[in-house]
Amino acid sequence: MELDYHPELRDLTIRRPQLKLLEDVPSPDWVVDNWETVKNFQAKPDDLLIATYPKAGSTWMQEIVDLISQNGIELIEKMAFPRVIKTHLPIQLVPKSFWEQDCKAIIVARNAKDSLVSYFHFHRTCHLVPEPGAWREFFQRFMNGKVSRGSWYDHVKGWWEAKDKHRILFLFYEDIKENPRREILKVAEFMEKVLEEDVIEKIVHLSSFKVMKDNPMANYTTVPMDIMDQNISRFMRKGEVGDWKNHFTVSQNEDFDEHYERQMGHSSLKFRNVL
Repeated sequence: MELDYHPELRDLTIRRPQLKLLEDVPSPDWVVDNWETVKNFQAKPDDLLIATYPKAGSTWMQEIVDLISQNGIELIEKMAFPRVIKTHLPIQLVPKSFWEQDCKAIIVARNAKDSLVSYFHFHRTCHLVPEPGAWREFFQRFMNGKVSRGSWYDHVKGWWEAKDKHRILFLFYEDIKENPRREILKVAEFMEKVLEEDVIEKIVHLSSFKVMKDNPMANYTTVPMDIMDQNISRFMRKGEVGDWKNHFTVSQNEDFDEHYERQMGHSSLKFRNVL
C-alpha cells in the first residue's frame, strides 16, 4: 500500500502535474488536492511504515519486508494485517496516527548524488511528476529542493533526527547493496521475525536487483504506459552505487560537494564517501 498515491485519479494520465507547496514541501498537485485523505489516514498499531526519499530503495525494502513476512514466499496479492505502507513523505507530513499508534518505521536513505541521477530518470519516465527538463536544470532544482517531494537534505535529516523518538530502523541503501544478508537480518530482527537459514538465503536471492528487475510485482511493468513509459527508462534502471559518475561533470561535482557541505556539514548523519 502506498500512502500518498491515488490510482483511482485517472485524469492524472492525461497531463503532467504542477507542483504546489504542501507545508513548504513541493508536491504534485494531485497529492495536495487530496491531502485531507492522506492527513486523516488512520494507522493501526501493527502497521509498518517504509519511508524513503523517491528512488532510494522503497520498492526494494518493501520486497524484503514482504518476503520476511511470508518466510521467503512471495506476498499474495490481497494484503492482510499487519499492513506494510510505503511513503515518500518527509517526517513532518506523516499522518499523526502513525505516532499515536506507536507504529514501527523502516527508513532507507541513499546518497544524494545517486538519488539525484535516479530521480532524474524517473521524472523522464513517470507522468505523475513534472517534466524534468534538461539534466543541468534538474540538477540545480534538486540541489535547491525545488523538485517533487522537496529537499533531499531536509528529508533524510528529518527522519534521522526522529529515529530516537520513535520505533525507527534507519538503513542505508549502500549498506544493503554491500551486504544484503546483514541488512535483511536487521530488518527481520526489527520485525521480530526469526528466520531459518534457508529462508534467509531465499530472501537474499528473491530481493536481488537481478531477480526483482524481472519480477512484474516489483518492476512496475504492469503500470500503463500513459502513467509510466518504460521505453524511455526502466523503473528498475541500474540499482548501482556510484552511477552519478556517468552524469556529473567535473564542475557539477565541485558545485554539488560545496553545496552538500553547507547543508550536511553540521549533521551527525554521515553517508559513506561516494567520490
